[in-house]
Amino acid sequence: MSCKELVELVTDYLEGSLSWRQRRRFEKHLSLCHGCVAYVEQFRLTLRTLGRLGEEDVSPAARAELLAAFRDWKRA
Repeated sequence: MSCKELVELVTDYLEGSLSWRQRRRFEKHLSLCHGCVAYVEQFRLTLRTLGRLGEEDVSPAARAELLAAFRDWKRA
């Protein structure tokens, strides 16, 4: 598994929705790549932090900007 593949699967990994085969490949990559270990840990920290925010904590303008950024990111 490449670092790019790992980045694309990190949400599914953390949600436990990868197949056993994908999870095994994911974790094998983590055992060899310290950069991706750091990325997954940063992702976990971000989720814990953002998990405390309510929808009302995000302004409509910020929400629209985030949605546009992710929409454009998927196209790239």
